[in-house]
Amino acid sequence: MMKYSIEGSKLTIFLRGRIDSKNAFETEKELSEVIDSTDHTGLIFDLDELEYISSAGLRVLMKIRKKYGITPVMINASPDVYDIFVTTGFTEIFSISRKLREVSVDGCEIIGNGYYGTVYRIDEETIVKVYNASPDTLAMIYNEQSRAKIAFIAGIPTAISYDVVRVGDRYGAVFELLKAKTFNEMLIAEPENADDIIRQFAQFMHTTHQTQVPAGKLNSAKKMFMGYLDIDAKYLPSDMVEKLRIMIDEVPETHDLLHGDFQMKNVMLTDGEPMLIDMDTLAEGHPIFDLQSVYVTYFAFGEADKNNSMDFLGIPREVSAMIWDKFVGYYFDTEDEKLISQMRDKIMITGCIRFIFLLHIMGQAGTELFGIRLEQTTRRLEELLKRTDSLLF
Repeated sequence: MMKYSIEGSKLTIFLRGRIDSKNAFETEKELSEVIDSTDHTGLIFDLDELEYISSAGLRVLMKIRKKYGITPVMINASPDVYDIFVTTGFTEIFSISRKLREVSVDGCEIIGNGYYGTVYRIDEETIVKVYNASPDTLAMIYNEQSRAKIAFIAGIPTAISYDVVRVGDRYGAVFELLKAKTFNEMLIAEPENADDIIRQFAQFMHTTHQTQVPAGKLNSAKKMFMGYLDIDAKYLPSDMVEKLRIMIDEVPETHDLLHGDFQMKNVMLTDGEPMLIDMDTLAEGHPIFDLQSVYVTYFAFGEADKNNSMDFLGIPREVSAMIWDKFVGYYFDTEDEKLISQMRDKIMITGCIRFIFLLHIMGQAGTELFGIRLEQTTRRLEELLKRTDSLLF
């Protein structure tokens, strides 16, 4: 019996050795037995140990496709096997990916750590984003690559992955960054320039939000926030959730480019020009849905956990608070304290919505820290909703 595994609804069958006229019939029989005996909705052929496939073997793949009405995804094809697929036109019919080169991140500096994975600096010019283990990891990587291209074509400098690699039992996307530093690294190395770094960060975020993308190419941030509220409804009063839904519903659908997690670890400076990285959260919509990232990152997470800023960002709590304090004025290019206060309130409302959602998906519900954060956030929302009834600006 062939070796196979099942993760979620995905069946992976491992093809080995040679498949030619001598064993094509037996191979087809074994494939059918595995497929018939398992419950799945997706089929993957792992070709890591496949040395050769002849025309007879190719016919087996076509028969399986026709018999089950499903087109298998094929991964880890060696250069020789991949060339056979290209020559015979199979790459036009099947999704086939080459065997990935392997990269080690042992001893590498971590420059970013998010929900989907960790970013390591391999050398002065190269970083790799290693995704957390998941059956859908490769799809996520290719999806992020396509989103980065959308931003790049729209005119926003961004790092586009030029290679996909294996890192142990996980997958990673490799980027070339020409000795770039994140704004977060700059802030740590040059604390005396903090004000200027915050200003550059805010201005780049504003420029990004002025960029339009083709309608429907990216996820709607408005719809995402409606989804966040579905989760938040487990923890917030129903009348508060309803008012928040109304406020979000009033925000028009726009096609402004949004990052989704706009913080200094996700912006790098290369040759004097800011560049976006970590594009898996890219979306389109009103800027209010992106501005909340600054509140969440630099204020909300550290409010009840005074060590959070140092542990996660490598900066003191007071520096983190300063970023939140100065950012709004720099983003809107104003010193009008009344206007800054109004904008800050709107940003905090969307920030509170996302913050509770993040705590939930991080598995914090039920912990003592979650209880403290939920109480603080609920109380803040109560005060904000007393003086703010619109998210628009």
